[in-house]
Amino acid sequence: MGTPYELTASVRHPHTLYVLDEPTTGLHLADVSKLVDVLSRLIERGDTLVVIEHHPLVIAGADWVVELGPEGGTRGGRIIAEGPPARMAKKATPTGRVLAEVLSSATRASGAEVRAPLDGASSL
Repeated sequence: MGTPYELTASVRHPHTLYVLDEPTTGLHLADVSKLVDVLSRLIERGDTLVVIEHHPLVIAGADWVVELGPEGGTRGGRIIAEGPPARMAKKATPTGRVLAEVLSSATRASGAEVRAPLDGASSL
């Protein structure tokens, strides 16, 4: 018979759908990084995430981005672009322009093609 930890660790985790609405609101940049790490761990264990977010680093780490617009309120709510962040960065939309800058800054800083921090995510 194993220890309680070994027994708990061997239990299969049911897949869970998480819907998060602007989880970075009020967070310091260091805390955003910690949040991205937690989101990555949820994805690695097979969970699915749907995140409503405006933070460019979180959006850049998504598996798939859906941009609503063209404006807010009654002039918004329509899908104006969707796709992986690298494809979105080529679109002439507000999110596309921000992603182009975020992804190109990361590429310049690393000197190589940048993989989004949440590559492999089910949804983000």
